[in-house]
Formats: sequence, C-alpha cells, structure tokens
Amino acid sequence: MTKSLPALAGILPPISNSVDLAASKSNVRYIAAQLGFDDCRIAAATRAPHADDYLQWVKDGKAGDMKWLERNLERRCDPREVLPGAQSVITLALNYFPGQENPAPDYRIARYAWNDDYHDIIEDKLRDFDTSLQDMGGTQRYYTDTGPVLERDFATEAGLGWNGKSTVQIHTKLGTWFFLAELLTTLDLEPDKKQNDHCGKCTACMTACPTNAIPRPHHVDAPRCISYLTIEHKGPIPEDLRPLIGDRIYGCDDCLDVCPWNKFAKLSRETRFHARETIFDHSLRDFLSLTVEEFRTLFAKSPIKRIKRERFLRNVCVALGNTGSTADLPALQQSAVDPDPLISEHASWAIAQISERGA
Repeated sequence: MTKSLPALAGILPPISNSVDLAASKSNVRYIAAQLGFDDCRIAAATRAPHADDYLQWVKDGKAGDMKWLERNLERRCDPREVLPGAQSVITLALNYFPGQENPAPDYRIARYAWNDDYHDIIEDKLRDFDTSLQDMGGTQRYYTDTGPVLERDFATEAGLGWNGKSTVQIHTKLGTWFFLAELLTTLDLEPDKKQNDHCGKCTACMTACPTNAIPRPHHVDAPRCISYLTIEHKGPIPEDLRPLIGDRIYGCDDCLDVCPWNKFAKLSRETRFHARETIFDHSLRDFLSLTVEEFRTLFAKSPIKRIKRERFLRNVCVALGNTGSTADLPALQQSAVDPDPLISEHASWAIAQISERGA
C-alpha cells in the first residue's frame, strides 16, 4: 500500500491562491515524484486526436472479444464526457522493467506479469494522488488501463513519449517498459508540449511480430496478436495460429523487446514488478496439475489470475504442443480428459503435435 498522501501535504510547496498554472503544475509533478512515478506530463482535456481512427477500428471488428472497447464510445473519445468540467489530463509513467533475462527455461510470460498486478500497485498511488489534488481544489477521475480513456493519445499530446508503430508508447528514457496512468481533473493546468515521433524508418516491431498482427504502422489486428490470444480471447485458439505462439503462455513482448529505445531502459525501482520465484520454479508441464485452488494460490495478486485456470492451461497446452517432448505426454494425457473442453481440446492437440514430431 502506498504511503497516504495526507502525510505529504505538510511538505508540499505552498500553493498560491492566484491562478498560477505553472506553480500548480509544479506541485502536481512534485506529488507524482513523491509517489514514485517516473514521469508526469499534462495534456488539455479535449477530444482525443485519434478518436475517429479508434471508432473505425472498432467498426471494423478489430476489438475481437474485448467487447468493453465497443461500449461508451463517445465517453472513451472525450474525457469531458467522463468528468464534466474536466480541463486537464495528468498523464503518468511508471517503469516496470524487471530485467532482460527470462526466469524460466521452457516458457515465456510477458514481463509486466512476472509478479504483482500493476492495477493494484498503481491504483493505490492514484488514490493518494487524488486526495492531494482535492486539497488543491480539483475533482478527479483516475484510471490505469481500466477506464474509458484513449490514454496513449493523451500521453502523446502531453509529451510523455510517442506512440510507436506497434501502438506501444515509447519513452526516450524508459523505452517501452512502462505503464500509463492518468487523472482527469477539473484543475486548469498548463499543458506540456507534444514530443516528436522518433521511430523514423524503423519497423523492427512490425517485423518481429510472430503472427503479423501489425500489418501497417499504428494498426494492430487484435485477433491475431499473441497477447490478445493468450489473455483476452476466451475460446479456442485458432489452430493456424497455435504454432506461432511458440513457448508463450501469457502475453508477448516481442514488439517491445526489439525497440532500439530500450537501450536506455533501467531496472524498475518497484520490487513488486521483479520476477516472483514461486511462479518460475515451475516447469511448463507442472502447471497442468494445478487445481483451481492451487492456481489461485500460485497467482494470487498476479495479473495472470484474471484469465483463470481454464484459459491458462489452454495456453500451457499450446506451448507444450509447440515445444514439448514425449516426457510431457503423461501430463497432457491427464489434461486431455479434463472436464473443461477448453483444456481437453488443446491438450489433445498438443499430444498430436508431440506424437507427430516423435514419429
């Protein structure tokens, strides 16, 4: 739990009663730094610059199973629809880089999920941030990937990095390894200047995508994305895409990994983002024996808990089908008779793949 900000109120720089936009913004940045955020920038609360592109993306069916992206479209496009009277969007970055080396020998998990759920960590900070902004006279709504805000648009407008060709936000000092969060506020704060796009002619992220889910710059075909398939997608993974998933069992970092701006990335100061040993002590086939309760215990406070045992074991079966050996067959045969059809079908597929390689 983050230290409550009422304790910080006594050491905040004095706030002038006059309308001093620069001083107010200085105080906001001070609060952000005290809470451990790595960057804090301000954008004006206006209609999102890429709102029309987003509406077309949804209309084209690119959201897949992420039906929440199809709801409250106008609210998502304009923060003033979410918070009447909103004047500013405070955009925040929190470095989560846990290191380069993969902790497991036979599977990969996206780095952001190596330990505690970032929603829990960041929302504690935002709650304290809100308390302090109330003392400044503001009314806020705050989110971290949880509310109807096109957050990358406002981060870009505020100069908090730029949106790369993979649609991932890129920062000159943090690379691609950071979370975004924002507070919509009625406070009138001086906006920061937009930063230029520094991708140039680089297309490394597009080329690296195993499933060609980035067919053109700034456009992601979500139903082909491995992060979508292993996390958001609720049903069977399409058979033609299963071999492309490789050994990934939760998310994919490929388009982030290859970004040249990561040469400036530094290890996160937040230890709750570093790899949790109890997760990576398991081999890939060990996961197949997890009961529902064991799954919940192992992934307590982890973002992985959100997809539940059934989808997680579906992913494990796909990874074993791609990388496993005959030594994995007994565990897969047990999963092939699991009462849940999502697990049993993918286990049967994995058995067939391993048997074919063995033959």
